Amino acid sequence: MEDHKIVQRNIALQREWYGEPLGDRVRRLVVAFNVSQAYLAEVLGISAPMLSQVMSGRRAKIGNPVVLARMIMLERKCLIPEVAAGRKEALEAALEDVRDSRPTVGRDNIPVAADDRLALAALRDIAEDEDLAEAAKRLDEDFPAIADLLRRAGSRG
Repeated sequence: MEDHKIVQRNIALQREWYGEPLGDRVRRLVVAFNVSQAYLAEVLGISAPMLSQVMSGRRAKIGNPVVLARMIMLERKCLIPEVAAGRKEALEAALEDVRDSRPTVGRDNIPVAADDRLALAALRDIAEDEDLAEAAKRLDEDFPAIADLLRRAGSRG
């Protein structure tokens, strides 16, 4: 199979498995935390070349579930108001927290950041339950992880 066809197939698999191409997710994190791709790889616990291959579609998946768990944790930390505002201390603390984390991943749990409750509380402070549910519906197809967080915030559970 030609290289470009392999890349297209892998990116299609990433959409199926992760909701969108991993390159898009990683690029958002690089921008949100204002770090290099190599530094982000260190935080996630993956080699920079491996992260590059996953981002470009030369590899379809992240083989280590702990690396994926850390990526999800970092994505969720983007919802913390101080992180979303780009405050340097908050960005550095979030990156350090994720780098030092030892998430466990099993079939019955999805990794959650300790700060999820802060994100949920912040969302509840700025929006009504119905608005959070509507936002979750709109984001469900393209951003399922964010939609799930909005749904949880809206359920007050």
